[in-house]
Amino acid sequence: MSRGKAEAALAVNTVVWGCTFVLAKAALVYVSPLLFLACRFSLAAIVLLVVFRGVARTPVTRRAVGGGSLTGLFLFLGYLFQTMGLQYTTPTKSAFITGLTTVMVPLLAALVYRNRPQVSEWVGVSVATLGMGLLTLEGPFDSISRGDLLTLLGAAAFAAHIVTLGHFSESMGYELLSVAQVGAAAVGALSLFWWVEPLRVQWQPVVFWAILITGLLCTAMAFTVQAWAQRYTSSTRTALIYAMEPVFAWITSWVILGESLSGRAAAGAVLILGGVIVVEMKPFQPRLHPS
Repeated sequence: MSRGKAEAALAVNTVVWGCTFVLAKAALVYVSPLLFLACRFSLAAIVLLVVFRGVARTPVTRRAVGGGSLTGLFLFLGYLFQTMGLQYTTPTKSAFITGLTTVMVPLLAALVYRNRPQVSEWVGVSVATLGMGLLTLEGPFDSISRGDLLTLLGAAAFAAHIVTLGHFSESMGYELLSVAQVGAAAVGALSLFWWVEPLRVQWQPVVFWAILITGLLCTAMAFTVQAWAQRYTSSTRTALIYAMEPVFAWITSWVILGESLSGRAAAGAVLILGGVIVVEMKPFQPRLHPS
């Protein structure tokens, strides 16, 4: 019963994240990316501090500060590159390229922990990389758009966030880690938005709705739900559920914007999903026979 509820909650996260690509892109017409992120993360941090107000009274250790700051840095960079890239690419492409996070995680973990990647991981990465090429390249290699490259950097940062979060979650409570990482991301955005890029904002209704929905649902709620849910289900099943995020993004883009993919791009999207599934299901991993 607990696993069923946990996986249903993760599925809700997937739907929420997938459906908000279109909303975020619409808001970016009227607001600069860093200001948008500063508002989003600040709102989420305030809400988490209220919900987990007991965390503020716990002793602050060097490990908590370091772990929260590092995970928050990667989280901020992931959303920064993804949000900047979303200005120059479509919501569907952004979602599928972000999905490459899943295939990057085992390679990055192997580099950090000095483990040799398995055959299934190499196969999955190769298939997903081919899929990305079909999805993003319309001509020669240098024809890949700036938005797609920025989104790819965001996927790498998200992969680093997952590996770092997994490391620190073993020794820190999920409430403290949640508040610390979102707070660190908010500090990063607040410290940069007023001087790194031209400040641009028109307070249209879509901007308010985007900040509210991404701050409350996509950040504060989603990270709390994930921290709770992964106590009852495996990381493999979690990643497989999250692999459906770009599918919901494409459905939303198709329904609202009428966005469609060419045959070549659709084939690339399918290959990316296939690569993710191969990495997580590990069909080529040797299985021990009972003696």
